[in-house]
Amino acid sequence: MITAVLIDDDNNLRNGMKSLLTRYAPDIKIIGEADSVESGTELLLSSPPQVVFLDIHLGDGSGFDLLEAVNQKGKLNSQLVFITAHEQYAIKAFRFSALDFLLKPVDPEELEKVIGKLKNVLDKNDSVAHIDLLLENIRKKVDNFKRIALSNSDGIHLFEVSDIIRCESEDNYTKFYIKNNKPVLISKTLKEYEDLLTEHGFERIHQSHLINLSYLKSYIKKDGGYVIMADNSNLPISQRKKERLQEILIKQLSS
Repeated sequence: MITAVLIDDDNNLRNGMKSLLTRYAPDIKIIGEADSVESGTELLLSSPPQVVFLDIHLGDGSGFDLLEAVNQKGKLNSQLVFITAHEQYAIKAFRFSALDFLLKPVDPEELEKVIGKLKNVLDKNDSVAHIDLLLENIRKKVDNFKRIALSNSDGIHLFEVSDIIRCESEDNYTKFYIKNNKPVLISKTLKEYEDLLTEHGFERIHQSHLINLSYLKSYIKKDGGYVIMADNSNLPISQRKKERLQEILIKQLSS
């Protein structure tokens, strides 16, 4: 059995989550509940579970306040699943930190997906360094996150966004090519990372390629058009992306 706690200030939502877990994840055992930052902190310090289902908004603060409070008195080694309304800033912070979240009302299919990922993580005894990254991002209260957590079968890896040279699609996986590191393969689509990284100077130049423009060495017009990157890779440019890339490069040259 996997031990878990529910921390939510709405008793009806806690009961709803318990019903969903009983039906769709019977091997998860709820060993405690809390409805506030104060009671949640006490619960996590006295009876640390394997998994915490945590609402962002609590009566006396936020789920982030709770994590800060626990970190001040000990170290949380539980896996986290946030439960939230559709809040773009928080969701973006979760994605940069490789943390799972469920949107209210909780969809059973999404719950099953998250539970499946949790089991894989627990089997590998992954570190939870990405919680520290989440708190770092939340504390700064900025949208332009500097670091990203990438989670794969080897564990969780933290990288500077500025060190990512390019990303390449491999079916439903994305391979990251990172400065002074071996490539890292992540089981998420390139589209997900395009959404996260575009505002950091990344450009999708092809169905299979997302590049960091800071590492673009040359744009070659012949042979259908391609770019040469700082890692000496030659990457094709799709026909519909050529005009956009040329506009970006002209703007950079004139600035």
